[in-house]
Amino acid sequence: MERVDAAVVGAGLAGLSCAYVLAKAGLDVLVVERGDYPGSKNVTGGRLYMNPVRKYLPEIWDEAPFERHVTKERLTMLSDESSVTMELRSDTYDKQPYHSYTLIRPTFDRWLAEKTSAEGAAVVSKYKVDQLLREGKKIVGIRAEGEDIGANVVIAADGAMSFIAKEAGLRSKHEPEHFAVGVKETVELPRKTVEDRFNLRDDEGAAQLYFGSVTKGLTGGGFLYTNRSSLSIGIVVGMGSVMTDPRNLETFQLMEEFKQRPEVAALIEGGETVEYSAHMIPEGGIESVPTLYDDGILAVGDAAGFALNMGIIVRGMDLAIASGVIAGETIKSASKRGDYSAASLATYESMLNKSFVMKDLRTFRNIWRILNNPRLFDKYPQAINTLLTELMFVGPDPKPKLSSTVLKRFRKNFLNLSTMKDALDLLKV
Repeated sequence: MERVDAAVVGAGLAGLSCAYVLAKAGLDVLVVERGDYPGSKNVTGGRLYMNPVRKYLPEIWDEAPFERHVTKERLTMLSDESSVTMELRSDTYDKQPYHSYTLIRPTFDRWLAEKTSAEGAAVVSKYKVDQLLREGKKIVGIRAEGEDIGANVVIAADGAMSFIAKEAGLRSKHEPEHFAVGVKETVELPRKTVEDRFNLRDDEGAAQLYFGSVTKGLTGGGFLYTNRSSLSIGIVVGMGSVMTDPRNLETFQLMEEFKQRPEVAALIEGGETVEYSAHMIPEGGIESVPTLYDDGILAVGDAAGFALNMGIIVRGMDLAIASGVIAGETIKSASKRGDYSAASLATYESMLNKSFVMKDLRTFRNIWRILNNPRLFDKYPQAINTLLTELMFVGPDPKPKLSSTVLKRFRKNFLNLSTMKDALDLLKV
């Protein structure tokens, strides 16, 4: 039976980051990916926050195939017939080292796979893992395409629904409210068109989040990110709200209606959709994090539940990269000891606890409950849009005092127990 030091299942950012660290240290590493190529099955809005991960793989970032550095943040509240958009442009975001970049995952992941291969790792695509190999309770390898491959340690990096983590006993039942489904399209446009429509210069980029009627009261929202010559556009909807909603709404229908909104249609007009994808996303925060290690196995990235929806900030790639690197460092130490037991691999969790990964997940542990409040996606966007519409409208009759209009709408929409409860909940974030 062929043997390797480490078998990484999944060639996403977490798996490749782990494999890169191990291969660079001289370990024999195999990365298997069931997609056509690394990144082919990865779906993300396409934004990486750099400051948390800059120290983890410092030697590679200057070469990375980023699209644009984000200098503009937009947040849009949608009602059925109107919208309100807030925009922040910051000189801070336009200074090197840049705060965040947009990227295209198929391009980025293939580049990282090439970097990993150059260090000596074997990265094999179109290779589906069928089961784990065991000696007693210990994981000792994988069976893929009918071939047994022994490994001192297996790294579960196979995404949110991780078959590997489940088979290893790290994760039990999936809770629908801890996951969301994301639908994304890449729309090609000329570079100048992208820059003109978003008022950008050179490699500046914009990131825009949408919430409100885009999801028809379901938990979730829309996103749009600028690339060099394309836009990444999509929606994310909570699985729990989809499954309990009696209207049987389909995410692809919500996506089509989102694209037809005048606020969005004008931005993508004339573009050609060159990619369409859908994917499950972990959104339960720290409560959806499974057991992270056992004898001969570690879980990283989405397979470990490492994603964080903070409402106005959505993160996942930075947590994936950091967890992959930390897993790699853990395995390097285990290799020196020749010990891949759960007790030896427990260093992984202790290192994560000291990192931003677990600290941020703990800080925002209540966010997913707050975001599962339907009033955030129905009542409040509608109320704010109605208020601003009335304030800006000039009719044939004498206009009432602005303060009277504000107080009237405030009493009607916000002076009640449910709003007070929501305000108190926000203090937990």
